[in-house]
Amino acid sequence: MRLDGKVAIVTGAASGNGRAISQRFAEEGANVVLADLNEEGLAETERLVRQQEREALSVRCDVTSREDVQAVVDAAVEQFGRVDIMVANAGIGTMGAPFLELEESAWDAVQDVNLKGVFLSDQIAARQMVKQGEGGAIVNIASIMAEQGSPMNASYCASKAGVKSLTKSAALALAPFNVRVNAIGPGFIDTPMTKEMREEPVVRESLERQTPMDRIGEPLDVANAALFLACEETKFMTGQTIFPDGGFLLNYVKPTEELIAAGMRLQAEKDRKSGG
Repeated sequence: MRLDGKVAIVTGAASGNGRAISQRFAEEGANVVLADLNEEGLAETERLVRQQEREALSVRCDVTSREDVQAVVDAAVEQFGRVDIMVANAGIGTMGAPFLELEESAWDAVQDVNLKGVFLSDQIAARQMVKQGEGGAIVNIASIMAEQGSPMNASYCASKAGVKSLTKSAALALAPFNVRVNAIGPGFIDTPMTKEMREEPVVRESLERQTPMDRIGEPLDVANAALFLACEETKFMTGQTIFPDGGFLLNYVKPTEELIAAGMRLQAEKDRKSGG
C-alpha cells in the first residue's frame, strides 16, 4: 500500500472530492483526519474510511479560521503522533454574477475560503512537518479555472489562480525541509458543487462538448491524482499543478453533425476542382 502508516488531513472531507480522497487514502493504508463544517457529512465519510479498516478522526473546522485549522493539526498529532500529508481541498463555488455587478462581500467570501483557507492549511501543516523533520506532502486543490477567466465567475477564477501561484511559492519555501507542495486543477467533476450546472441540460451539453473524453469527471479521478501527488512515487516533484480534466483545457469543441457534413462537402468540392 502506497500510504501505509501515513497520517493525512483532508479539509472539505464531508462530500465530493474530499470524501473520495479520504476513502482512496484509506484504501492505500493512511489514517485520515477529516475536517469540514458539515458534521453530518463528516460522520458518513468517517464511516466509509473505517470500512477500509483504517482509523479516522472527524474535526469540525472553518478553514478561514487559524484557530480552527490549528486545532485540526493539533488533534491529528494528539491522536496519531504526526502529520504526513495535508490535502487543502475545502472550497466554495458559485455561478457568481456579471463582473460589473459582483459584490465585494461575495468576492471576499470566495477568497477567504478558497485562497486564505489553503494558505492557512498549508502553513500550519507545514510547520508541524518541519518540526517532525521527516518531510511531508501537501496537495492543494485548484481548478481548471486557474487557467481561464469567466465573466460570471471572476472571484472563483481569481481564487484558484491564487492557489496555483501559492503552490509554487510554498514549494520553494518548503523544499529545503523535504516538504513537497503540489496542486490539482480538476475539470468539471460530479460533486455537489457542480450539481446545479450538471442538471441544466444546456450547460451540461456544453461542458461535455468541450471535453474531449466526452464525460463529466468523477471524484475518484481527483482522488487518484491526489494519491499520486501524496505518495513516494512523486518524491522528486514539487511546485506543479496537474489537471485531471478530460482534456478540457485543450480548448477543443467537438464538432456538430452539421459542421462535419459541411467539412465533407468542402473537401469534396476541393477534390473535384483539383481533379482528385
